[in-house]
Amino acid sequence: MLGARTVVRESDVEFKAQVQAHYDRLASARDSWYRRNRRYHRYLERALQALVPPDRSVLELGCATGNLLKALRPARGLGIDLSPAMVELAARNHPDLAFEVQDAETLKVPKTFEFIVASDLVGELVDITAMLERQHELSGDETQLILTFHNPALEGILREAQCLGLTMPPARQNWIGPRDLVGLLELSDFTIERVHSGLTLPALLPGLERLADAAPSRIPVIRYANAVNIIVARPRRPRPHLRPMSCTVVIPCRNEIGNIEAAVTEMPTMGTHTEILFVDGASTDGTVDRIEEMRRRFTGIKDIRLLHQVDRRPVVAPVTSPDAKVRMLKLGKGDAVRKGFEAATGDVLMILDADLTVPPEDLPRFFNAIASGKAEFVNGSRLLYPMEERAMKFVNYLGNKFFSGLFTWLLGQRIRDTLCGTKALERDAYAKIAAGRAYFGEFDPFGDFDLLFGAARQRLRIVDMPVRYRRRRAGVTKVRVVRHGVLLIAMSLIAFRKFKLARWTRAWR
Repeated sequence: MLGARTVVRESDVEFKAQVQAHYDRLASARDSWYRRNRRYHRYLERALQALVPPDRSVLELGCATGNLLKALRPARGLGIDLSPAMVELAARNHPDLAFEVQDAETLKVPKTFEFIVASDLVGELVDITAMLERQHELSGDETQLILTFHNPALEGILREAQCLGLTMPPARQNWIGPRDLVGLLELSDFTIERVHSGLTLPALLPGLERLADAAPSRIPVIRYANAVNIIVARPRRPRPHLRPMSCTVVIPCRNEIGNIEAAVTEMPTMGTHTEILFVDGASTDGTVDRIEEMRRRFTGIKDIRLLHQVDRRPVVAPVTSPDAKVRMLKLGKGDAVRKGFEAATGDVLMILDADLTVPPEDLPRFFNAIASGKAEFVNGSRLLYPMEERAMKFVNYLGNKFFSGLFTWLLGQRIRDTLCGTKALERDAYAKIAAGRAYFGEFDPFGDFDLLFGAARQRLRIVDMPVRYRRRRAGVTKVRVVRHGVLLIAMSLIAFRKFKLARWTRAWR
């Protein structure tokens, strides 16, 4: 996205070294898998030959041993791959083409290309947006970017085929659907020209190859069994400018002493000014002292503020007393977010969870989506990329999937991940949400649904922003599966009553 800075993490470097080693080991067997799955690869060759005329300049990202690039018959062809062993075989098999060892997410080449092809690559990238950003520098005004990727609805079948050795196993797999990838392309300033799916599963069986290009594969019901998705896009020229806006990053925290320093040091500068506003919920582990230490250390360098969520005077009454119960209820994240937004000075308001499971370096993409006018409300989505091990319990993952589908239906806008704490919106948009809060009531202890419900009611343009979710660095999670699950169900009922039932009642009258 325009103006976003790609940060290379140490964990990413380590993972890419593992990917490189994975494909180096498999390089010698790559062509045998290519022949074994010839129906699949022939379909890809035919489909791309229909899109890429011969004798053009073609760049292939993730070229493996170069067979697809050769089939496109380019006048000038360059294939890049992360695996040196794959590149060595490609250069040996196709000496009339050029091949280089490079990473698609940090690619550098001196010339532009008429066509850039990435076949079955986006599912294996660490950061799809970083790859898309690189393509702007490699593209002319008429360059076409062609992406092919697997149908995520067939994840179970494809995984089983990989386990049985029927297809070459990937090092990783992002099971991304066409709508998600279209969203990423639009956020990265590409214009979508074509979205197509094909190769219905029976076409992979002997004697049924003709079904690969048959009309039935385009019928709405049947196409859900298609194995391949293809998207054609062009870079948007000129790219939209970012409005000169400031931002406030609100960080609700309670007993997060081990994460405060990283939240400050890793926070990027966004827009004309970046304010870091910690809202402390009566921490007892020294979190407040650590925030004050950061304020002193970064005086004149970073704008760091501390807001106390509740009165810091000790509670004399027993915890079971009504006053103590009210005081404890005020310590919820939702209340902290609302207090932080009210005290914020930035034009763009953002939330970052203090556990840093979403890294601060991902925030510029949220800011840019608002500042460029592509979104009015940006909602983080943790469910596109594979998560770090132990980043999220399986039961939490299932709950996220369930509530995402439910709220997409209830709100009438696609919400891939309702429970991701990272969100961004303009101050003016938040003012509208706050003014209409009484319609739903102050029921939300998390803050996520208060904002989502309000944004949907105000008909703000909600955009999902994929984030790379990792396990928390320090401290313990505040999520309680059973208790919070009951609250989520209660909030779902409120949304049903306010959005669906109210609309149906009006229609019946």
